[in-house]
Amino acid sequence: MRRTRFAASLQDRRSFLASAVRGLSAMALAPLGERLAPGGPAGNPDFTFARLRYDSGDWDYNPKVCANVLDAVVQYTSIPVHQEEVVITADSTELLAFPFLFMTGHKLVRFSEKERAGLVRFVENGGLLFSDDCNHDVNGLYAKSFEAEMARLFPGGDPMPKLPNAHAIYRSFFRFPDGPPQTSHELNGWGDNIVHDYLRGHEHRGRLGVLYSNKDYGCEWDYDWRNKRFRRDDNTRFSVNLVVYAMT
Repeated sequence: MRRTRFAASLQDRRSFLASAVRGLSAMALAPLGERLAPGGPAGNPDFTFARLRYDSGDWDYNPKVCANVLDAVVQYTSIPVHQEEVVITADSTELLAFPFLFMTGHKLVRFSEKERAGLVRFVENGGLLFSDDCNHDVNGLYAKSFEAEMARLFPGGDPMPKLPNAHAIYRSFFRFPDGPPQTSHELNGWGDNIVHDYLRGHEHRGRLGVLYSNKDYGCEWDYDWRNKRFRRDDNTRFSVNLVVYAMT
């Protein structure tokens, strides 16, 4: 992976981000922050791309997403990265060591009671679960079953309301004043043939713990990162916002 030259405004963002990462233990919720801060129990401040494995569906779809996201983090920020994807289950005792958890698929989402408890604990300790519906279909199996699981995890009212365009996730690094960037899959009529101009999420004590997308970012980012140089626009920039939000 390569680093590129940055404009002055981007350099300012990098300086800010470096300060944010140094202050991670003070800014993050304590249990997770202790694992991420230098000198904490894990002793490793690097960003690790963790993928959620669940037995009911095709959790390992879009295998190139990790490399593409890490490339974007290296290009635009000063966050050190772990170069390999980590696959982990929701009931793992190591889950709290990771601030960011990626989840995708087309098929049924069904968790065990231990997995549900693990995800609730993850969110309550400041982690960010990013769940991306690869069907791009609000009436599809992944969407319906994932939403049902979130209702079980966070009962009472709407567990994942739409996020306003002013939400911090849209300005944690790059600014997206119009909300989530569109994907080629929704523009091409894939799935439910709807351009979703929103993301949904669950917050715990004012911090986003679950981010839910029907926009199919997984397929959008599933290409060889070395081919990114041939694109007019970098469609992985929004992933940097997710990482920065999760790490600060």
